[in-house]
Amino acid sequence: MPEIVLEAEVSRPLGSSAARRLRAEGKIPGIVYGHGTEPVAVAVVGRDLRVALSGEAGTNALLSLRAGGKTYLALARELQRHPVRGTVTHVDFQIVRRDEVIGADVPIVLLGEAIEVHHGDGLVDQQLFTLPVHARPADIPTSVEVDISGLTIGAVIRVGDLSLPAGVSVDLDEDMAVVSGVPPRVQGAETEAEGEGAAPAGGEAGGDAAGATGSGDQEG
Repeated sequence: MPEIVLEAEVSRPLGSSAARRLRAEGKIPGIVYGHGTEPVAVAVVGRDLRVALSGEAGTNALLSLRAGGKTYLALARELQRHPVRGTVTHVDFQIVRRDEVIGADVPIVLLGEAIEVHHGDGLVDQQLFTLPVHARPADIPTSVEVDISGLTIGAVIRVGDLSLPAGVSVDLDEDMAVVSGVPPRVQGAETEAEGEGAAPAGGEAGGDAAGATGSGDQEG
């Protein structure tokens, strides 16, 4: 995974009012930490951060963070976002080493078309959308691909069936389901509908009988 250069300003003013001023200028406050380094308060240009994290690797992009004459190998972690606008309001940069194994969440991407499932009017049910992996920073995959072209109704692709790149491991139970072929539910829906239709019919019949008895009492 290639490193992405990101420039950062150091010695930024601290406090909520100062942070608001930075955001008004299009900058995002942040902190650089890790490996015994004293936390460093930084600010990055919002547009530059978006570009850095918009590639295939997403938030797992390996960054070469240049701040105050120093260069840190880092990953963007703990992105705080505005509750309404969804824009990043703060970012933590975690310093990493090339030879250390770290954890990261990687998206799971489905490939192909489950033809047999669709022909049987079934559904493809994806139950796991991200995979927590462990790898060296440069070995973290941009995604984990799952081929569902051979999936059939009733079949399940599990964590143990995934093909992971060399140097990548996962701690999840191998039997955990990733995606499955679900049978159609039309028959169950029809049975339920028939049951719902039968109840009013019985009620109407009972009502008619009661009505008939009532009219007889009135006539008597």
